[in-house]
Amino acid sequence: MTQTDSSHRRIVVVTGPSGAGRSTALNVLEDAGFEAIDNLPIRLLPALFDDMTQKRPLALGIDPRNRGYSTDAIFETIEMLGNVPDTVVEIVYLDCSTDVLLRRYSETRRRHPMAPADRPAIGIEIEQQMLAPLRSRAHVLIDTSEMNIHELRAEIERWFAPDGGHHLVVSVQSFSYKRGLPRSVDMIYDCRFLKNPHWQPHLRAINGTDEAVAAYVATDPRFEAFDQQVFDLSLLILPACRAEGKSHFSIAFGCTGGQHRSVAIAERHALRLAEAGWQVSVRHRELDAQQRREAERT
Repeated sequence: MTQTDSSHRRIVVVTGPSGAGRSTALNVLEDAGFEAIDNLPIRLLPALFDDMTQKRPLALGIDPRNRGYSTDAIFETIEMLGNVPDTVVEIVYLDCSTDVLLRRYSETRRRHPMAPADRPAIGIEIEQQMLAPLRSRAHVLIDTSEMNIHELRAEIERWFAPDGGHHLVVSVQSFSYKRGLPRSVDMIYDCRFLKNPHWQPHLRAINGTDEAVAAYVATDPRFEAFDQQVFDLSLLILPACRAEGKSHFSIAFGCTGGQHRSVAIAERHALRLAEAGWQVSVRHRELDAQQRREAERT
């Protein structure tokens, strides 16, 4: 396994026959922090590396469908990059048996890109011949014939994210039921059963990010059990989502106005998850919208 320190820029060229898992591999590398680019025309590759001051690792998906595909041009580019100081270039070749590729094309009923008007077997043979020079120069060769998508993810992570695999980013947000449910949320909790600070004159004008509001919500006799059970459920679900390959999981807390209860609980839940070692972001839909309106008036 190639090891690089943080002072080196890592460039991974991902290639292999269509249907072997290149798109999946690029997605895994992107989740692991790589900038992933697929099927960029070969002639544009040199321009991509004009600025080599960026240290973020880069993953490039290349196959014979790339406009202007040429193994000579690819090798020239790789050689050029290899001469750049503090840059490490690796070729990852995802291989797969012809029988399995044929089965995958049969299951998806896709036409082969190298022979769209003919049998997939012909396209597979053409593509394998075109890719043979890259296969022979590969630094990492992975046979995906017997792998499912989860096994391929684990194998890519073993090579390129040995510090613990891809990261699951958790987003926690608050919202108002009066303004509708947030989109693309994995889990939603209704906080409207808790004591409402809105009815307390000294709390009405402030929001759930204030300690006084949070303390008032916590005085509800049902708060402690609710807070703990929601946290325990997150600790149960999040590791399973990460193992399944998810890169993002969103949790939303809602109340009537999206100002007090949901905000306080979202803040608390995000803090507890962060303390437990999860990468967490927090946002408050209604508070953010209010800030935007105020900024537009000024």
